[in-house]
Amino acid sequence: MAAKNGGRWNHNIHYHPRILRAIPDGAKRALDVGCGEGMLARELRRTVPSVTGIDLDATSIEQAREHPDDVDYILGDFLTHPFEPASFDLIASVATLHHMDAATGLARMRDLLRPGGVLAVVGLARSTIPHDLPRDLAGVAVGTFHRVMKGHWRHPSPTVWPPPETYARMRALAAELLPGAEYRRHLLLRYSITWRKPQAEAR
Repeated sequence: MAAKNGGRWNHNIHYHPRILRAIPDGAKRALDVGCGEGMLARELRRTVPSVTGIDLDATSIEQAREHPDDVDYILGDFLTHPFEPASFDLIASVATLHHMDAATGLARMRDLLRPGGVLAVVGLARSTIPHDLPRDLAGVAVGTFHRVMKGHWRHPSPTVWPPPETYARMRALAAELLPGAEYRRHLLLRYSITWRKPQAEAR
């Protein structure tokens, strides 16, 4: 369903601007992990000269390739595809980490970043009841308001529910694997992780 304003809206798209703001100055290569039908990859391409999107879902990749957007779309597994280590200035991932082992995914993203590159993740996690209940109820209320005002676009990619990791676990993984990362919990039932790879890791 297209959004009522002629564009698209859902909980994931709502946080695309957060990803776009994280693009480092002078970025030349970006990777969109779990690119789906390519909406975020196309947005990244407006700023970054070379953008690659990868996804396991053939239908989504077919739809992505229908757009004349000069993005390289790969049908494959991000965890095993033979990308060059330390080869991307930006790695973005929206609603994808819960489709894989989160620790393995974060470590792989870390290793594919160039020193000085930025990792920007928006993800889903599992709430802990009753601790997270007030925030979740507020998120549902705000999300319902957005749906009424903007409509709701349903993406074509497969879904996984419930997410295997809790919000607390994702915060801990970010701290362990990405020292100095910024972890934030967002109202619309999402979290984000933003991390710049230290220049000192260059060899």
